[in-house]
Amino acid sequence: MRDTSVPAPALARRRFLQALAAAGAAAALPLNAWAQACGTPWREWRTFVDRHIEPDGRVVDHLNTDLRSTSESQSYGLFFALVDNDPVLFDRILAWTRRHLCRGRADLNLPAWLWGRAADGQFRVLDPNTASDGELWIAYALLEAGRLWKRPGLVEAGRQTLALMRTAEIVELPGFGPMLLPGNRGFVQADRWTLNPSYLPLFVLRRFAAVDARGPWARLAERSVAMTRASAPVGFAPDWIAWNGKAFVVDAGKGALGSYDAIRCYLWAGMTDPADPLRRSLLDGLSGPLSMLRAQTGFAEKIDTRLGVGTGAPSPGFAAALLPYLSALGQPALAKAQLARIPTGTLNYYDRALVLFGKGWMDRRYRFSADGRLLPAWSSPCSARP
Repeated sequence: MRDTSVPAPALARRRFLQALAAAGAAAALPLNAWAQACGTPWREWRTFVDRHIEPDGRVVDHLNTDLRSTSESQSYGLFFALVDNDPVLFDRILAWTRRHLCRGRADLNLPAWLWGRAADGQFRVLDPNTASDGELWIAYALLEAGRLWKRPGLVEAGRQTLALMRTAEIVELPGFGPMLLPGNRGFVQADRWTLNPSYLPLFVLRRFAAVDARGPWARLAERSVAMTRASAPVGFAPDWIAWNGKAFVVDAGKGALGSYDAIRCYLWAGMTDPADPLRRSLLDGLSGPLSMLRAQTGFAEKIDTRLGVGTGAPSPGFAAALLPYLSALGQPALAKAQLARIPTGTLNYYDRALVLFGKGWMDRRYRFSADGRLLPAWSSPCSARP
């Protein structure tokens, strides 16, 4: 029965704060699990570093002929260096990002999304547009590295990135609310806004809301879940979606396709802490993969998000991305089957990144608290790096 002595809004807030207070203990894994995670070398990360990170801190995607680096690849490098408690590598990746993607002034410029080999053979920025998913993870890595390593300058750098994003990429969708554009140019037309649901991990938005309480992040967290649910009519997230001022509709250029972007929606949902009050709604809205895996032996590379029909063999990284999702839904047998699909041989950059996220989470190398804090294994008493 509801406590009628407390006004409803205050009661809801009190319960949410109680959930957050409990989340620190709930999100932390048993000490022996943390010890196991931080007492063994992270083989998948060392392979990623050897293959994709150059000595100067550039994270390279070798699959493309332009040997590109992106704001996304740099941001993932920062995040995993933090999870591995490697501030030296973190600083190298950050320095390269600032120098080459931010024109040397990360306090003034959001990073260009694409850098690589141009037609004349020279390496430089190939597209100066921004990509907000990369910036979001850069800001998060800076904030959490500053907190965990006790480096206030990194926290301030994270705040600066958030301020730049607020100015350049946060818009008010008429009839819906605040939303993060995928970049600062090319995503707003006269009658529609193009969006990417995979750019909005709920736990990251929770952390931003705690750090920048006056910003749009708390409201954006709630709206992001509403957008994800509305854009997945049969439980499958699309890579891209459009808002026409009244409803979410299929993006005319991308179609009703869920594939290499959308796979991250399930990954982020699965890693969200159980104490987050929106987690259940988010998982319920993304029921498609579970239904598909129950009905057949595997997932699909491409899914028609209106019909729920999949085609093509999935990329190896998809299996890793589904591990936290299946764990959150209490499906250990299905998770074990996906784990068996992760190859140990040659993978491309994006597959390796998905393995680091999904399998790294399953291996208990990190967790996210209900208020979005990163909980790496090394932050427990077994903090010595192997």
